[in-house]
Amino acid sequence: MDRHTIVPPTMRHIVERFHYAPAVRIGPWIYCAGQVGRDANMRVIEGLEAQIVQAFENVRAVLSEAGAGFEHVYAMTTYHVDIHAQLEPFIVIKDRYVLRQNPPPTWTGLGVAALSFPGQVVEIQVNAYLPG
Repeated sequence: MDRHTIVPPTMRHIVERFHYAPAVRIGPWIYCAGQVGRDANMRVIEGLEAQIVQAFENVRAVLSEAGAGFEHVYAMTTYHVDIHAQLEPFIVIKDRYVLRQNPPPTWTGLGVAALSFPGQVVEIQVNAYLPG
């Protein structure tokens, strides 16, 4: 099995502290762990929209480290604390990152009671396919 752990430089501390990989690539398949709106110093970003943008930027960093981009994403699952309040701004921001894909990826959005750290309100998990 051709398996590679994907760890952007800004996320090395995650592997050391929490013992998981931001992504694993097996051949052309990239399986990404959920990304949240925190910076490289593990600080949760303040503000709903800013936190959503940071979560997408963290997804971008993981995909980029694997040699991929949002155009390679075929499936996305998102987790939202207070999904009904988040859905409209989330869609607007999501569309900045994945709207131009044809066909667009699948998307499952789930409402949850809480995420792993206080103040986190959204988590984005994607899977991607990178041919060649």
